[in-house]
Amino acid sequence: MKLLEGKTAIITGASRGIGKGIAQAFAREGANIAFTYSASAEAAAELEKELTAEGIKAKGYQSNAASFDDAQKLAEEVIKEFGSIDILINNAGITKDNLLMRISEEDFDKVIEVNLKSVFNMTKAVQRTMLKQRNGSIINMSSVVGVKGNAGQTNYAASKAGIIGFTKSIALELGSRNIRCNAIAPGFIETEMTAKLDEKTVQGWRNEIPLKRGGTPEDVANACLFLASDLSAYITGQVLQVDGGMLT
Repeated sequence: MKLLEGKTAIITGASRGIGKGIAQAFAREGANIAFTYSASAEAAAELEKELTAEGIKAKGYQSNAASFDDAQKLAEEVIKEFGSIDILINNAGITKDNLLMRISEEDFDKVIEVNLKSVFNMTKAVQRTMLKQRNGSIINMSSVVGVKGNAGQTNYAASKAGIIGFTKSIALELGSRNIRCNAIAPGFIETEMTAKLDEKTVQGWRNEIPLKRGGTPEDVANACLFLASDLSAYITGQVLQVDGGMLT
């Protein structure tokens, strides 16, 4: 039997990068997938087609995770379409990097809204369903930057550190109902975005990682699979660093 056979997962921000990798891995393990995207309907349609080829049900929803109303509407639509919500992956996020002296209030607020408030929005939206089911796994995407900080990323670091505090609090609140909540803190993950960077710079980052390579979306997806499945049935309130030893 596949690890997620018959379960339904909501994955925010899944049209590319880490989110897409998670959706692909979950589909291979039998999960039905409801995923969100912000702009590209074409990319969402392509992903739907790819996922359903695995023999599961998949549907993309254009939804703004930073909107409380959008999150509530999404949860309602997923219940109508899929019948349950067993897994929530809060993956949607953005960066607007700058030194504190140069960062605007607007850019600070936007990153907090998209990265952190979205986790509140979506968790609150699925909570009632999971409470009724007396079962669920919530996985929030933090970052090593949320663990150790990073110059030029005060907004991003604050949002990702906030996710860790939120995760631990939800684990305490919902644990008695068999709802688990964990966070993943990826390190340097190579995606379409990093592919645009100078190769010399990227190689320099790789050399500083004990495993001497950047991570892949699949590396993060495999960690999500573990935390979403019954293999981690006795794990909650934890932060799993997927960073090749970067913060060791």
